[in-house]
Amino acid sequence: MSTGEFADATIVFDLDGTLVDTAPDLVRALNETLDLEGLPRVRLAAVRALVGQGARVLIERAAALAGVNFSSERLNELTGAFIEFYRADIAGASHVFPETEAALDALASLGAKLSVCTNKRTDLSVQLLEKLGLAQRFSAIVGADAVTDRKPHPDHYRAAVTRAGGVLRRSLMVGDSAADVATARGAGAPVAVVSFGYCDGGAERLGADALLHRFSELTPVSRRLLAARP
Repeated sequence: MSTGEFADATIVFDLDGTLVDTAPDLVRALNETLDLEGLPRVRLAAVRALVGQGARVLIERAAALAGVNFSSERLNELTGAFIEFYRADIAGASHVFPETEAALDALASLGAKLSVCTNKRTDLSVQLLEKLGLAQRFSAIVGADAVTDRKPHPDHYRAAVTRAGGVLRRSLMVGDSAADVATARGAGAPVAVVSFGYCDGGAERLGADALLHRFSELTPVSRRLLAARP
């Protein structure tokens, strides 16, 4: 049984743009997919504003930049191709954000359970986190395919908490997007967002309870947000 200040707490993390800068590998796989259709390649900066709702939506958004709309059948085929392109070198250029590992270790040392709530597929999430040496730090990794309703639906967040062995009243979300804020709000949980993630338009405008400029701020912010819960 865990002991420590956060022994009954569960900290839930988004993955892309929060724990890991995955944009370089996402843009590689996306452009290889767009090449199949002869569409213009997307620049790295643009991809950071397009991610967050899974591979299918990423392809849809990228194609829309070129004024193209795919049929559902073709989009399914391209999504499958993207997954294979991405899986082939999933962590080739991706990297963990600075101070992430130290922050996770600090929370764990205080007894917190850690979980991942991501709109990336679960198998890809596990593969990525294993490649980067982070997977063992999490009690649960819950991708979009592992729930009936994904983020921003609150049930995705609830599943990430309960499958880690936690309880909702002692949990909080850490993310980088409007979907992360919405899923936490819907579940009645506090939420912190990172300023260095993939939010398009400014993380400070998302309405989170706290804004993190670096992960060394996470432990005191978690302490404050959890203490404020009824």
